[in-house]
Amino acid sequence: MKRLLITLVGSALVFSLGCGRQPGATPPGDAKSDKATAGDHHHGSGPHGGVIADWGGGMYHVEFIVDHDKQESVVYVLGSDAKTDAPVRAEKLLLDINEPQFQVELSPLPQAGEPEGASSRFVGKHESLGKVQEFAGTITGEVEGTPYSGEFKEEPAQ
Repeated sequence: MKRLLITLVGSALVFSLGCGRQPGATPPGDAKSDKATAGDHHHGSGPHGGVIADWGGGMYHVEFIVDHDKQESVVYVLGSDAKTDAPVRAEKLLLDINEPQFQVELSPLPQAGEPEGASSRFVGKHESLGKVQEFAGTITGEVEGTPYSGEFKEEPAQ
């Protein structure tokens, strides 16, 4: 129920506020959310080769990566520079994919050298990730009591 509420609040804020806020601004309700697509707020390719989305008015970014063969997604939490891994204390992240509609719970998988109890890498599997397509959706999570949400959209390779 809590995941659904975070997802709904985050999505509502994204659609109502869009990218027009000043960097670092916190939307009403303390949910920090942003919308990022290649068309309107593109950050370029992420440091791990994925697509980047704002997470918290630029305080964090998240990078979405999918491995179709493994039916697996990896999401990296990045710092405000959108380039540096940022280990956070979060039990899980939730990946909501729009089409086909499904959810994936992402578990922390800390990288070497990250502080105990913190992770910048979150991994989850779902058979629908095996479908070769450009995915779009929302990544939500709670970091030290603050809910975050960000939208992403993969674009075809050019």
